[in-house]
Amino acid sequence: MTRTLAFPAAAPETAVTYFAAEVALEVDPDDLVQDLEAGRTDGYVVVETRAPAAFAHARIPGAINLPYRDMTAESTKHLDRDLVYVCYCESAVCNAATKGALELARLGFKVKRLSGGITAWIAAGYPVERTAGGTEPAIRCAC
Repeated sequence: MTRTLAFPAAAPETAVTYFAAEVALEVDPDDLVQDLEAGRTDGYVVVETRAPAAFAHARIPGAINLPYRDMTAESTKHLDRDLVYVCYCESAVCNAATKGALELARLGFKVKRLSGGITAWIAAGYPVERTAGGTEPAIRCAC
């Protein structure tokens, strides 16, 4: 038996449920950049969930900084509950976006997570904004 098929594939109905949930909860960098470049920003906000220093160093254009550690009912009371909050962090190995999306969902907000974080964003050659100096971001978890 092959390693690939050592565990049987799920039934199609199970796959539909799983993958529908996955795309409901995640957005890929290409879809997001196409929307941003076309000015299609109605209905969502991009949220950097790492620390303010990481946000200052390099961020997705138009993103707001809301570190997951600081998310409370009080710190999010100004957010529009009709919008979807697209959370991102450093990469797929950093879980600040997951923690941020979880906390926003617990607080009653609709959320998605950006696949691959800012590392995937930069690797694809997409633009970043910076507050801090430097030419190339030294991306790190910074949770």
